[in-house]
Amino acid sequence: MGKLTSWFKRRPANSSDSDQEQPRLPPGNHHEHEEFTNGRLPPTYLVQTRQLLSQMKSLSSGIKDKLSLGDKPLYRRIWFWAGLGVGGGIVAVIYGIGSIDRTLPDKAALNAVIREQTLTIKAADGAILQQQGEATREQLKLEQIPDNLEKAFIASEDRRFQQHNGVDPQGIVRAVLNNLRSQNVVEGGSTITQQLARILFLKQERTIWRKLKEVRLAQKMEQELTKDQILERYMNLVYLGSGAYGVADAAWVYFSKSPDQLSIAEMATIAGLAPAPSLYAPDKNPEAAKVRRNLVLQRMQEDGVITAAQRQAAVKEPLALKSSPPKRLQVESPYFTSYIQKELPKYVSGDVLAGGGLVVETTLNQTWQKAAEEAVAKTLRNQGRWENFKQAAMVAIDPRNGEIQAMVGGKDFGKNQFNRVTQAQRQPGSTFKGFVYATAIATGKSPYDTYLDQPFVVDGYEPKNYGETFHGSMSMRNALTRSINIIAVKVLIDVGFAPIIKVAHDMGIKSELKPTYSLALGSNEVNLLELTSAYGSFATQGLHTEVHGIRRILNRQGKVIWSSDFKSKRALDADSAAIMTWMLRNVVEGGTGGAAQLDNRPVAGKTGTSDEARDLWFIGYIPQLVTGVWLGNDDNRPTYGSSSSAAYTWHEFMEKAVDGMPVEKFPQRPKLEGRKGTLKAQRIKPGQVLNRSLASDESEQVSSDDSGSSRRRRRSRRSYSQQVEQSDNDTPRRRLRRDRTQESTSSDSSSESSRSRRRSRRVESDSSPPRRTRRSSSPANSSGSSSPQPSWRDRLRPPQE
Repeated sequence: MGKLTSWFKRRPANSSDSDQEQPRLPPGNHHEHEEFTNGRLPPTYLVQTRQLLSQMKSLSSGIKDKLSLGDKPLYRRIWFWAGLGVGGGIVAVIYGIGSIDRTLPDKAALNAVIREQTLTIKAADGAILQQQGEATREQLKLEQIPDNLEKAFIASEDRRFQQHNGVDPQGIVRAVLNNLRSQNVVEGGSTITQQLARILFLKQERTIWRKLKEVRLAQKMEQELTKDQILERYMNLVYLGSGAYGVADAAWVYFSKSPDQLSIAEMATIAGLAPAPSLYAPDKNPEAAKVRRNLVLQRMQEDGVITAAQRQAAVKEPLALKSSPPKRLQVESPYFTSYIQKELPKYVSGDVLAGGGLVVETTLNQTWQKAAEEAVAKTLRNQGRWENFKQAAMVAIDPRNGEIQAMVGGKDFGKNQFNRVTQAQRQPGSTFKGFVYATAIATGKSPYDTYLDQPFVVDGYEPKNYGETFHGSMSMRNALTRSINIIAVKVLIDVGFAPIIKVAHDMGIKSELKPTYSLALGSNEVNLLELTSAYGSFATQGLHTEVHGIRRILNRQGKVIWSSDFKSKRALDADSAAIMTWMLRNVVEGGTGGAAQLDNRPVAGKTGTSDEARDLWFIGYIPQLVTGVWLGNDDNRPTYGSSSSAAYTWHEFMEKAVDGMPVEKFPQRPKLEGRKGTLKAQRIKPGQVLNRSLASDESEQVSSDDSGSSRRRRRSRRSYSQQVEQSDNDTPRRRLRRDRTQESTSSDSSSESSRSRRRSRRVESDSSPPRRTRRSSSPANSSGSSSPQPSWRDRLRPPQE
């Protein structure tokens, strides 16, 4: 206003206001218009201006007086700082809660039912096979837990559990007073919800920040979960000492009982462990355990859970322990579970695995697994001692979906964890011929197409049959049945390397296959799992499903994070697969796989034996199940056995596995006339083919009754490439007893005669040891021969168990 007055005073009299709006005169003062228009304010306006300035000054002085409250400024007043403190505290609390909430799990994670850093592997029926970390072996539903046991934990740990919202101020105050009164920490203020939050999400460090997070987590959990859900999780996860997690584990560890078998005193003992398991463990500090138990019983009486008489009886009850190791340390089917752990990174990321808390639901059939373990153990106990092999492996797969049903990776996992199903790369011998003949059939060849079995050399490579015998003209079907090496190589030449390798890979072989003539005889190494899976493609009419052992993977909240969804792919046309099954059935019914026969159920399969019987194989199947067996030594030492031992082991398992399983028949053999191939052959053009032996001495070409010393001389002269082609007709000392007749040109009459011989053997088995169905003393030859007397080893062999 001072500046405005000065401006009016400085305004010249002759200044022009023509371009500015003229001020309006107040009513009743028109007589002053002349002075106003001459540039001078009238006296009335000056008075009003002075009054306005005076009023503004008074107002400013009043405000100053009110703010200063005399001589003291605002910042020196107590109420100012009190208000500022309260407001700042509220802001700090809000900020702190926000900071804590940002570090806590999201709402979905609050439903966790498993601790971090744990892994649980389950069988197909839900039974636990293995656990790692702080895991609970038995997850009980709340209704499975005795009511008195629930009330014992509530009385011991959180008497106002049903009333609070996660944090109990009364409980905290009571705990502080009791601890001060006793001058020791005798009671905690944490609720059951707080303890559960600490178990699931927090570490055990003793810091204020951790306690604040625990409180906030408890409040959030109370909003997301019911009281029953909280109590159920707590009683399944709380650590109770001696490696026991949860009440079911504790009941077993301390009393070798299930929770529903516990007495009231035993329930109180277990409930009293929660605050300090190492201090109150009855197996380590029985006196302290009794004191704690009696305190829990007293609280149970005060809460009306038990009567005074029940409490007195429980107090007098002696602390009778019957300790057992924690069930979570038990491992079932260790070869399979170790395989599952190696497979997990294929399906979930490393971060998920590192976080833990996973439950893996597998495909393992525990009944079949037990049968497989028994069959393998029996073979090692009986045949293994006399046939000089120390290891065995077996795997069973459902070919319709690729699920592994049973897996035995060796003799003793505790001594050697090497899994011979998945890790051992071995020469498959004549079992690989199945892929050679399957490819030939798929190119349009007939199983009745004939080849000449005679001395044969191709580009310097000379395959040899067992005993170096020759059978003249043979059909492909009979050549497969009798596992003739020379004809298998000739078929490979007609079909070509590339088609055979492609078919084998499409059917399930994953190992590298090299294009060599010895490929037809199984010189390329594979493992038992892929070989068995590949044969399963025959059982499903040419469809192959990726072999796997995991159905689902669940996270800590019980949500599925991965589920198997393997689609079947066409590996071989249906007609070719059906023809191959028909041919492989003949191997079991009238060939080298006779020991694998099952009563009233069709079986198809193929035997295989590598050089010096180092590897003994049988891969066989029915429509619902394909099973592979391997016998041998880890150091690749020769055995005295034969592939019929593997076939017999297969029979021992399958006889139990098919119990109660409906009989399904294989598809009928398709018509052969006019059938067209689905693959194109890529015939190999050899550089040189000789129809005679490379040996200079014709005595090298001997019949099947040559002496063992002659065979040993020939064996020492063979190169490595020749050794791997040994057929599964070798090792006569352990051959299945069969009276071979001269091969008939008609395959049907051959099958009929083989069935009659099988019936004859079955009758003899009633009065002879079980091994009789699997042994002969000499191989069959083209003219037939009688069996000589058993060797000294056969005579000393004990009967089978």
